[in-house]
Amino acid sequence: MQIGMMGLGRMGANMVRRLSNAGHECVVYDIDPKSVAALVAEGAVGTASMEEFVGKLAKPRHAWLMLPAAITGAVVEQLAGLMEAGDTIVDGGNSNYRDAVDLAARLSAKGVNFVDVGTSGGVHGLERGYCLMIGGPDEAVRQLDPVFASLAPGGDEKAPGTAARGYLHCGPSGAGHFVKMVHNGIEYGMMAAYAEGFNILKAANAGKQERTADAETTPLSEPQYYKFDIDVAQVAEVWRHGSVIGSWLLDLTADALAADPALEQFGGRVSDSGEGRWTVKAAIDTGVPTPVLSSALYSRFSSQGNSTYADKLLSAMRLAFGGHIEKPHKQD
Repeated sequence: MQIGMMGLGRMGANMVRRLSNAGHECVVYDIDPKSVAALVAEGAVGTASMEEFVGKLAKPRHAWLMLPAAITGAVVEQLAGLMEAGDTIVDGGNSNYRDAVDLAARLSAKGVNFVDVGTSGGVHGLERGYCLMIGGPDEAVRQLDPVFASLAPGGDEKAPGTAARGYLHCGPSGAGHFVKMVHNGIEYGMMAAYAEGFNILKAANAGKQERTADAETTPLSEPQYYKFDIDVAQVAEVWRHGSVIGSWLLDLTADALAADPALEQFGGRVSDSGEGRWTVKAAIDTGVPTPVLSSALYSRFSSQGNSTYADKLLSAMRLAFGGHIEKPHKQD
């Protein structure tokens, strides 16, 4: 079928390629003409404006957006102004599910469908496929089924429903982004667990290190038990094979450690794009305890330097009540 794709970044461009490889006609638009030209060279239908983009879509139109959450709402409103009753706008980015609920209500007044698709797969989706979590009106979702089936990884065709093939209609508009929001909240927690565990392995030789003997340094109890020089990269590799904590995320971690065991190319600042915050807020609103996901989110805030002022204040208090002189930061 024909599908329009707006937003040709890393994921959007590869989604176009995967759809084109499956035989779909892709009409593409991006504010960067070079991104459009690259896909036109591979067989896509290029456009130079939003008006031209809409004009080249056959009715009922289906336009899929892969845009940053900060601008998605405004672009959806602009695009909807060019569309007609029966057309469908798909948001496949990491937008807030509340925005999806509100946008769907506004668009339905003019008969335009809004479908939100939580899309997981990242830069590897072209080869592996994308896990799709879908929210929206039943008929609009049904019309898009060939696109979802082509983007998804595929799987057991005999299993009931579509979940075993990598895509699922989760409910009305907003449900898809809600499920993807929780997915990313879980991702935060999994990443934090791996990172903390490997950090312990890295510190397993602490008993071999000289430690300053002063009032500001906690002595290492029983150093004889911490004299292991563990090859962290190789541990990551062995855990990939038969371990109960094996996962694709661990595969990626092992690859990263094999390429750069000391992680010298990274500064340790971990961004958060919103989904973890929204997950924790939903947990608070519904009274669901999420200590692991909350802790993982706060760790990201700390990595961004947002704890610096509080850390300085702690040092100030220790100096004030005990005359403790702050020691310099430990260097890796």
